[in-house]
Amino acid sequence: MTEPLFDTELIRRYDHHGPRYTSYPTAAEFHDGFAETGYREQARLSNDDLIPKPLSLYLHIPFCRSLCYYCACNKKITQHAEDAVPYLAALHNEIAIQSALFDPDRPVIQLHLGGGTPTFLSDAQLESLIGHIGQHFTLRHRGIREWSVEIDPRTVTPERISALAGMGFNRLSMGIQDFHPPVQRAVNRIQSPAEVAGLVNEARHWGFQSISFDLIYGLPLQTPASFEQTLQKVVAMSPDRISVYNYAHLPDRFRAQRLIDAADLPSAAEKLRLLELSVNYLCDAGYEYIGMDHFAMPDDSLSKARRSGHLHRNFQGYSTLAECDLIGMGASAISHVGDCYVQNVKETKPYTAQLTAGYLPTTRGLLLSEDDKVRAYAIHSVMCRGLLRYAELSKRFDIDPTVYFEREQPRLAELQRDGLIDLAPDRLEVTAKGRFLLRTIAMAFDAYRRPDQKLFSKAI
Repeated sequence: MTEPLFDTELIRRYDHHGPRYTSYPTAAEFHDGFAETGYREQARLSNDDLIPKPLSLYLHIPFCRSLCYYCACNKKITQHAEDAVPYLAALHNEIAIQSALFDPDRPVIQLHLGGGTPTFLSDAQLESLIGHIGQHFTLRHRGIREWSVEIDPRTVTPERISALAGMGFNRLSMGIQDFHPPVQRAVNRIQSPAEVAGLVNEARHWGFQSISFDLIYGLPLQTPASFEQTLQKVVAMSPDRISVYNYAHLPDRFRAQRLIDAADLPSAAEKLRLLELSVNYLCDAGYEYIGMDHFAMPDDSLSKARRSGHLHRNFQGYSTLAECDLIGMGASAISHVGDCYVQNVKETKPYTAQLTAGYLPTTRGLLLSEDDKVRAYAIHSVMCRGLLRYAELSKRFDIDPTVYFEREQPRLAELQRDGLIDLAPDRLEVTAKGRFLLRTIAMAFDAYRRPDQKLFSKAI
């Protein structure tokens, strides 16, 4: 994949609303007509594959002790640990029901706890949860295995890091966002570099294979000078992976964001400077640009997957383990099994109620059509490889890509004229300038794309 080239004018011109393509079709296309019955059938069919896929589990833990004003995640703010008890009972029930749908010879090679704040749970609760998963699913304990957990550095002690290692976790994701005190106060997330560095050192001591930091640009009161100081502190801690997300201010959709003073937000031009600063600083520090908002050290498995063409993308972003059926459990979690997507109910009370009654808590989803599969393959190739080989598409789906995508040709020609892609008789290749606009290129293949994409964030 071509190394990136930052073209400010081009990026500004193509800074439109659009999906992040962690799935195709996106969750905006899920509907009520596909839920539990269809999902169960797809699980059965996936077991009947000639070589059934291994499994990836995502568990959503929605609880947080305090409100971060920028956050758009599905969460429940509470100081009361006992609030998690009925939810965990329901989650245990879902694990048992879901596991019965999949043959026991299908190993779990990927496990991710997200939120919310998974470490809102006590060590005893987490150990019980992991033990329950192990009773119902076949967990791989050797070879390739990724067990990751998101942690809030404000609420995790060094002792808890050792406990997480003892449970089997080998990857940590830390929400940093920004180290500049005025920015932290403006978004109600105050944490010091010293406490984060202490946790990083402890994780290294206990042999965690990968440590990831999440940053956000476009937060209130951020400036290039202040954010460069944050980047300096982050690079000094040498996390294996860094994600630099664009803050999308959507107070009409996310009530917490109404607590942010819009007058304090950087302008569009300032956000572009923050992004350019981040890219240049991290690449100069030795990180490789993976795509979208992800960076990784050259020896990290994510960088290796990018170079080898085996990069994958799902609801957690970029990943290295492509050939898995993804089972999402917990409120709002999304599964991708066989040819379907299905999402659980978002609120904790109806989620708990459905499982108490013995039902899977599914609420909406879809079954992929043949056209969906063709376009998903094209979009995945653009997002993960920056390259779409027509021969691969033809062999996989028995189509002539130039004929199949005839209606898309004017849009692709426009992208070529502007230098985002190179078109050849046998392939489409993303250029160095186009690597920062993968979403824009992918949208050319999106049959659901609408003129008004404001349901989604802007590209930058």
